[in-house]
Amino acid sequence: MRVDHVSYACRPEGLTATTERIADQLGIEPVKGGVHPRFGTRNMILPLTNHQYVEVVEVLEHPAAEKAPFGRAVRARSEAGGGWLGWVVEVDDLAPFEQRLGRHAVPGHRVFPDGRCLEWHQIGVKGLIADPQLPFMVRFDSAPEMHPSQARITDVALAGMCIAGAPERVAEWLGAPVETALEDLAVEWRYPEGTPGLLSVSFGTPDGLVTI
Repeated sequence: MRVDHVSYACRPEGLTATTERIADQLGIEPVKGGVHPRFGTRNMILPLTNHQYVEVVEVLEHPAAEKAPFGRAVRARSEAGGGWLGWVVEVDDLAPFEQRLGRHAVPGHRVFPDGRCLEWHQIGVKGLIADPQLPFMVRFDSAPEMHPSQARITDVALAGMCIAGAPERVAEWLGAPVETALEDLAVEWRYPEGTPGLLSVSFGTPDGLVTI
């Protein structure tokens, strides 16, 4: 169990402009992702070190976006102005989460420009919608070399997060101490009077710490 990626819902200027703005701040050349047919979304990738990455995601005008929880979550965040959608934890086994949540993980995929297909299963987006401090969980079914973090060599690392919420609530959701997933990341918890969620993410770059 570890943080796999952080997800950013694009702003009104659209996917490419939003991604390039973040990429310029971090000094990373972005990578074109692709369409998620099941979710009605598409993304671009900013690879990081340590098998992690940033996903910038945009909802499409597609029927799947109205049905899939992930599509609905992206649309709602973008319509609110865009920004951090949430954080995602990679696990080896989704069965304990399926049992606890009483539903099956859903498959996802996107096709690379060269025709290869990245496949995974995910669960917990409904929890993110209800309580945005909560991560959702993913298990990749494709080979490790197809992981989005491997799309480009980079020297930028995920360093920390600021989350409006409570670690006890997240630990309950994960079924494990929150430190198990967060590893060595520096995480600041704030106890909000308003909506919980991912407030900012910090990155270690060759020019120092950058917080977005």
